[in-house]
Amino acid sequence: MYHSDDKLKEECGVVGIYDPQKNDKISTLTYFGLIALQHRGQESAGIAVYDEGNVKYYKEMGLVQEIFNAKNLELLKGNISIGHVRYSTTGESYVTNAQPLVVRYRGGSIALAHNGNLINAGKIRNELEDNGSIFQTSIDSEVIANLIARNYKRGFEESIINAVTEIEGAFALTIICEDKLVGVRDPYGLRPLSLAKLGDGYVLASETSAFDVMGAKYIRDIRAGEMVIIDEDGVKSYMYSSEKKQALCCFEYVYFARPDSVMDGKNVYSTRQNAGKILAKEHPVEADMVIAVPDSGIAAAIGYAEESGIPYGVGLIKNKYLGRSFIQPDQKSRELAVKLKLNVLSDSIKGKRLVLIDDSIVRGTTSGRIVSMLKEAGAKEVHVRVSSPPVKFSCYFGIDTPSRKQLVGAIKTIDEIRDMIGADSLGYISIDGLVESIGKNADSLCTACFKGNYPMEVPKLGNKYVFEKI
Repeated sequence: MYHSDDKLKEECGVVGIYDPQKNDKISTLTYFGLIALQHRGQESAGIAVYDEGNVKYYKEMGLVQEIFNAKNLELLKGNISIGHVRYSTTGESYVTNAQPLVVRYRGGSIALAHNGNLINAGKIRNELEDNGSIFQTSIDSEVIANLIARNYKRGFEESIINAVTEIEGAFALTIICEDKLVGVRDPYGLRPLSLAKLGDGYVLASETSAFDVMGAKYIRDIRAGEMVIIDEDGVKSYMYSSEKKQALCCFEYVYFARPDSVMDGKNVYSTRQNAGKILAKEHPVEADMVIAVPDSGIAAAIGYAEESGIPYGVGLIKNKYLGRSFIQPDQKSRELAVKLKLNVLSDSIKGKRLVLIDDSIVRGTTSGRIVSMLKEAGAKEVHVRVSSPPVKFSCYFGIDTPSRKQLVGAIKTIDEIRDMIGADSLGYISIDGLVESIGKNADSLCTACFKGNYPMEVPKLGNKYVFEKI
């Protein structure tokens, strides 16, 4: 994926493994799963393993392959593991905030990995601190762990259910409690979580792509409002909430998920290709070549080319070995960063009318730089087509969006955005078109970043909702 200041950024990815027997390779399998989920978070990573009543863990800042090696993986032996990759949306970026979190209490230890974002974490944290709880991090995930530990005398099942019914927001959790692996998905299903079989054991993961690399066989998605408990007796399911309508984040299909993943029964690559076809119907244009902003725009570009009959070609080459740590302190550095990430294949695009497919435009700054690079390299025309609708509202559920004042879709018309980025024309897929491309009922998707129709009440500033402030 191409990450920049013009992209939304997902918070985290989680994985969990249960093996009835002690497995010397469980940490290695978790490591493989985390590599498959690296696109979901590239700031920090960690693994926690349960071994005969003890929880051992290792976490650090950086990419999975930078953090783990044969030596530290060898120390993480056991029969239950959870892993986490993080991109921070709440809490500062340092190792204390890396996950999994391990909380010790009178009865033992709880290890927890969380993908998502809570909207009432501050309120609960204040209450817990007033009652004597001490927090070690600045992330909302620790609120969940403390709630579980506080009520643990009631039994782990009831303590987890009590905790997840008290919190509000988006969450997909993998938890080690006693000798069990637990998976929980929020009542709206905003963040994904799936179940697979691996030998005599089971695997939980944010995306099915993690199952493929581990050799696990996908069983099903964890349902919205469901908790699963995995132990030596197999998988037990508890529906702790069933009154909410499902609202899986539509940007999982647009951008966040790997194209080879299956998300709530839908193949991500196919949904993106469908979006490109619908985009070609909604916004046709005469052109010589369809190109993509790699990598997340490729599937939609192929779909656009197939539907329009305009040949698909490669116009931009991505540097796959440049991480996300490049510092961009000023305008010149930011422009250089785009050129380091992407380079124009001049001979391919010179003198041609291009259709440039991207998955989203957030601030618009990077889109403008890419259009400028293409024209400087000799493109005759650049017609930008976007496989998601204009992003107009901030997200509170685990996606790192800027304030609404910085969302170009909220403060400018489409014609103004076109002029701002220097495109010859600009077209976004409609909300109905995006929903159609995914192949799900509109009521089962969260489209709040386009429409402001949040599935739950979101934080307020004074007496007005944050999303009303521009």
